[in-house]
Amino acid sequence: MQFERARLEINGHVGTLIMDHPDVLNAVSPEMLSGLQAALNHAEDPKHGLRALVFTGAGRGFCAGANLGGGPATLSAGEGTHARDAGAALETMYHPFLRRLRNLNMPIVTAVNGVAAGVGMSFALMGDMVLAARSAYFLQAFRRIGLVPDGGSTWLLPRLVGLARAKELSLMGEKLPAEKALEWGLINRVHDDATLMDEAQALAQELASGPTIALAAIRNLYWQSPDNTYEEQLNAERWAQRTAGRAEDFTEGVAAFLGKRKAAFKGK
Repeated sequence: MQFERARLEINGHVGTLIMDHPDVLNAVSPEMLSGLQAALNHAEDPKHGLRALVFTGAGRGFCAGANLGGGPATLSAGEGTHARDAGAALETMYHPFLRRLRNLNMPIVTAVNGVAAGVGMSFALMGDMVLAARSAYFLQAFRRIGLVPDGGSTWLLPRLVGLARAKELSLMGEKLPAEKALEWGLINRVHDDATLMDEAQALAQELASGPTIALAAIRNLYWQSPDNTYEEQLNAERWAQRTAGRAEDFTEGVAAFLGKRKAAFKGK
């Protein structure tokens, strides 16, 4: 399915959400964000039966950040240096999309097939499993144009790689190669460029064959965890377990365990 500067491809229970503006390495524009939101509407429509999502970019890059082709005015809500509000677009366009990804009711596999810079790096890190091509790299590019990190990166990075490395990435604005990102614990796996998408699809298919309700609850629990106390997290687990335990997949999982066979989960 083609949308504005975005595509959604469906293969069984797996959807592949593609940022589709390769001429500018999939730099993000209002048009792309609108297209991605429309694609997510289809991905979440129960009639399509999707149970996992791959998120990637078309061509040779994942996402080069915000599209600044129109100059600083593209991020502005006013005229002149003092009137300009470079954060307005975040509030009205980027944040709603990021929240959609955070609250998605299925696991996300990001396949970083090239540069992931600026907000593109934030997009990449929204994956529950982050896979990268060996040639890929990550870049906190904001300081290069006189802006601060956004897209939730100042929340994500310290929790993934620690405060010292998070500040280094943001203050220095240096490229982080995929292999080093794996070593730092920023991402999950690195694959050869030629096999990245096959590996991402295989992983997504494996997740899509799992107990979808439980997997959605797992991703939500880990999103909640950094801001919760231990007692709050115990309580969150208690209520998530009630939801998972009422699903048909729990009954099937127990039956399969007792019968010493592989479970046939239906995502219900």
